[in-house]
Amino acid sequence: MAALIKLRHMPMIRQSLWNHLSKSSRAISTSKKNSDSAATVTETKTEDKNWVSYGFDYTSKEDDTNAHHASYFFTVSLCIVFGGFFWAYYPDIHLKDWSQREAYLELYRREKAGLKPIDPNYVNPKTIKLPSESDLCDIEIII
Repeated sequence: MAALIKLRHMPMIRQSLWNHLSKSSRAISTSKKNSDSAATVTETKTEDKNWVSYGFDYTSKEDDTNAHHASYFFTVSLCIVFGGFFWAYYPDIHLKDWSQREAYLELYRREKAGLKPIDPNYVNPKTIKLPSESDLCDIEIII
C-alpha cells in the first residue's frame, strides 16, 4: 500500500529533490578568517519544526499522517484480522475432517456388527485367481 502511494507522488518527489539540490549549496571558505567553519544553506518547508515524515508525503503533515494511518488500517485490520478469520473458517479442501469422520463411522458400524475393525482378508480369497506352479516356472517370488 505504501509503495502505491509513493508511486503516486513520484513527480512531486523528483521536483522536490530537484528544488532541494538547486537551493542547497555547501560553501567552504578558504579564507584565514573562516578556515575552521563550513556554512550550509538549506530551506525547510515543513509545517512543524520537529515533524518527521512517515514516507508517504514529504510536504504535508496531515496527508502523510492520513496515508500512514490508512495503510496500517488496511494492512492490520483487513489483511491480518479478516485474512486470519478467512483462513480459520475456510472449508477443508483436502477432506481430512470428512475422511476421519467416515473412518469413525465405519469402525462403529463394524463393532456394532461384531466384525473385526480391519478384516485381514479385505478381498475374498476365493475370488483371487493365482497362477499355477507351471506358469511361474523358474521365476523367483519375493514376499
